[in-house]
Amino acid sequence: MKKRANRRSEMDEALCCCEYINRQGERSHVAACCCDCEDLDEVCDRWMKLQPQAQGSLDRLSAVLSDRVRVPWLWGGARRLELSVVPPLVLLPALLRLAALHFLLGVAVLTALPVLVLWYYYVTHRKKGRTLFFLSLALFSLAYMYFLFVSEVLPRGGVSPVQLAVVTGGVVLTVAAMLHTKRDPGLVRQARPPHSTVTYAAARYHTDPAFQGPVGREEVLLGPEGEQSAREDWCLACGLARPPRAGHCRICGVCVQRLDHHCVWINSCVGQANHCSFLLTLLLFLLTSLYGIGLVLRSVCPGQNVLLALLYCPGVYRQYSDALCFTCAWYCSMVTAGLLHLLLVQLVHVSLNVTEREVRLAARHGAPGDTTNYSRGLRDNWAEFMTMHLKAPAPTLDAV
Repeated sequence: MKKRANRRSEMDEALCCCEYINRQGERSHVAACCCDCEDLDEVCDRWMKLQPQAQGSLDRLSAVLSDRVRVPWLWGGARRLELSVVPPLVLLPALLRLAALHFLLGVAVLTALPVLVLWYYYVTHRKKGRTLFFLSLALFSLAYMYFLFVSEVLPRGGVSPVQLAVVTGGVVLTVAAMLHTKRDPGLVRQARPPHSTVTYAAARYHTDPAFQGPVGREEVLLGPEGEQSAREDWCLACGLARPPRAGHCRICGVCVQRLDHHCVWINSCVGQANHCSFLLTLLLFLLTSLYGIGLVLRSVCPGQNVLLALLYCPGVYRQYSDALCFTCAWYCSMVTAGLLHLLLVQLVHVSLNVTEREVRLAARHGAPGDTTNYSRGLRDNWAEFMTMHLKAPAPTLDAV
């Protein structure tokens, strides 16, 4: 009892800027980040003996490292540093500057970079885990490209103050639109509880298999006023009945109204409340990126057509500054092409009044063409899309 009391008194003491509470609830120090780490010792021991790693050992080591890597903070002790934020801050400048050394290095780096990003996306998407890697890559890419534009292109004298103001305004508006998109995708809120539960013998053919219960059974909730919610609208994870077209995001762990998809570039879901601002973010980024690429290519390859300069710019690798700007223009062009494809897909879906989630579910059930249930014509579809974020959330049923 005395030991417990002493430990409790130590925990109640204020933490200094270099102390923190670890995963086991114990008081620890930033300087001891690699001390007494059994998971690290086990991984290193197996690696030196050329033995295969035990199942889950690397995941435990990653969890320990992410818990111990912290930065001193003046209030409340050391703050945890998300490890997925660090790689873009280090690798992106290093790889782009490496690619500017030679043409062949540029081809190799600009080919390997999207492959690595896609591989990391596949790994994280398969584990259904949240990561700040893509958000960090998006924000740092935007900031780093603007920094190079100001430090490398602007001193050349070919950019007017109006053009600089346009690029600066585009960057600021893009970041502001992204922050607004991350605020709230339109979460499904709990409302009044159900009155009773009825179980039917047959399940509907379009039941979402991700939340399907026992085979051949379907639950319907009857509310106080007689409304009912079918089994495919009931979320077992959140314990509530979802309104029409709502969906559960396994990455965020919440139900979102008119869920379209989970966007890794903003680390948030895209739903009823932020779908319009999401498209606005894409549009602002594309316009700013295209305008900035044009200014860079005119400065690096004067007297040439912008499209031709991106494919052929003789003598650009003679000076390192020109090569770096040219490499960054290619990097921005690749990112712009990917986001342009995403924007075009989104525009098609909005025109048909269908979400990406509904397209995937239709393809999963063997009916990829059956996605026009909500379409009311091009004009009405866009009118509904532009005003859906103004609608009040639909009432939902809570679990018993």
